[in-house]
Amino acid sequence: MTRFARLAIAASIATFVLIVAGGLVRATGSGLGCPDWPLCFGAWVPPPDLNAWIEHSHRLIAALAVGPLVGGVALITVVSSRRRDRPMLIAAVVAGVLVVVQAVLGGQVVIQQLRAELVTAHLAMALTVLALTILIADRATNGPLPSRRAPGPTTLIGVTALVVLAQMLLGSWVTGTRAGLAYADFPLMDGRLLPMVAAVSQAVQLAHRVLALGVLLLVTWTAWRVRHELDAPLPRRLATIAVVLVVLQVALGAANVWSRLSALFVVPHLAIGAALWAVLFWLWLSVRRRPAGASFRASAAPRDIESPSAADTLRAYVALTKPRIIELLLVTTVPTMVLAERGVPSVWLIGAVMVGGTLAAGGANAINMYLDRDIDDVMRRTRHRPLPRHAVAPPSALVFGVALSVISLAWLAFTVNLLSALLAGSAIAFYVFVYTLWLKRTTPQNIVIGGAAGCVPVLVAWAAVTGRVEVPALVLFAIVFYWTPPHFWALALRYKGDYAAAQVPMLPVVRGEAETARQIVLYTLLLVAVSLLLFPAARMGLIYLVTALVLGTAFVWYAIGVLRDASDGRAAIRLFRFSIGYLTILFAAVAADSLLRLPLR
Repeated sequence: MTRFARLAIAASIATFVLIVAGGLVRATGSGLGCPDWPLCFGAWVPPPDLNAWIEHSHRLIAALAVGPLVGGVALITVVSSRRRDRPMLIAAVVAGVLVVVQAVLGGQVVIQQLRAELVTAHLAMALTVLALTILIADRATNGPLPSRRAPGPTTLIGVTALVVLAQMLLGSWVTGTRAGLAYADFPLMDGRLLPMVAAVSQAVQLAHRVLALGVLLLVTWTAWRVRHELDAPLPRRLATIAVVLVVLQVALGAANVWSRLSALFVVPHLAIGAALWAVLFWLWLSVRRRPAGASFRASAAPRDIESPSAADTLRAYVALTKPRIIELLLVTTVPTMVLAERGVPSVWLIGAVMVGGTLAAGGANAINMYLDRDIDDVMRRTRHRPLPRHAVAPPSALVFGVALSVISLAWLAFTVNLLSALLAGSAIAFYVFVYTLWLKRTTPQNIVIGGAAGCVPVLVAWAAVTGRVEVPALVLFAIVFYWTPPHFWALALRYKGDYAAAQVPMLPVVRGEAETARQIVLYTLLLVAVSLLLFPAARMGLIYLVTALVLGTAFVWYAIGVLRDASDGRAAIRLFRFSIGYLTILFAAVAADSLLRLPLR
């Protein structure tokens, strides 16, 4: 290792120490321990006051360690042959400039009495300098990145690192706005899982906790991908460290609340967060550095294909969202809103929920296609999807799915209400992490449990109108829940060979056709019973009751037809097609009954 590389590593360590020292300043309430800048009470040496010395130590680390070290790295890069390495030169110059700007901004933080936006920007610059010095140290030690790289979860790691960065900045905003104890209990908030949000500080704290859950899931997923797909020891070790750090981070976040923001927990909370950011950035570099011939455990490289047209690319991205599934989900949305309103809600609200629901479902479906691209390539029914036919690159599909998901949550939060956004977020997380990553490939009950994600749109719709989740909404949820297994198992019977070839343990593959047919009948009977529960739960009228009885009888008839000859694929497909019509007509009856109100006499 060269002396320059050691200098860059020292700059990284000093920057990390400076970030931790800044956390100590905030945790101990020493941000104004020296109320002026650059002096402290008008002198270079502070008075014998603990808060003043804590604040002054932060300034000393910046002035005597970080400034000289980062400045030295920048100067040596500019005047030496290392300036030929363009990325290193840019990183060094930007880091040097940021250190100067950060010092000035630190002065403004004091002068302007710890304004939250300045404090957050101050931390953002420090974390950026930390990443840049790690980049310089990596290039000084290992040389430039290869022009071509082996396939791997580089994009996923980058997205995860950026989400961690966003979470740290949001945490700084929580501190700056004094929202750390807006909810003084954990993991509940004012004793509720879905709390009432009556103040901006509560909304900020709630967002911080929700994003923390997202960080936990993303880091865990990223680590699983790295350890599952890569053989290189360094990325695998860094992935393991990241998981340990994120678990510690969540535990320290809980301890912050329980201890009423004791510095004993607040400072390590920030330190672990900065370390997690650094580890993920280093992991991204290490995976990005792998040469094109490196070992990769996933499927073989894609076949050569012709460059698609813009229209083809657009169609491919639309296909990633699974439009037909989205249509089926939206079929349940508007009738639920009509029932909740007992009339027609505003056109704006309906449109906002429809847009948010479409984006949420599309994002979850795109991520699902990214994760299932290996089995989709094996199954005849799914080989035409964008990823198996290489119409979209896998990293692009992942970024597209994550982007749609994030946009959907922001849209619902700002145009509808926070509860609807949280419910939609829970559906995305459940579909991706519980169903796709866990249940689908491990248990024949995958669609039974995992199907709960497809039931959430009715809760989103009800919450959009009422701001609550009430009993009628739960009954509608149950209707979709019990409808999903017979609907999907009918399709699985038709494509049993596909699932067997892909080694997906769908019920027909594991238990056989006869048992699947029996389960279809059982769940159909449960569906009919649950559909009738809506009559008393929501005070439905004659239109709904007659429709539910007629449709339920027909559903049972089709299910018995499958039971008579489970090996007859035509009977299964007839049931599958009818089930789509069943859900559509039943929810149309919900809306019609709510509007016309024909009671039983």
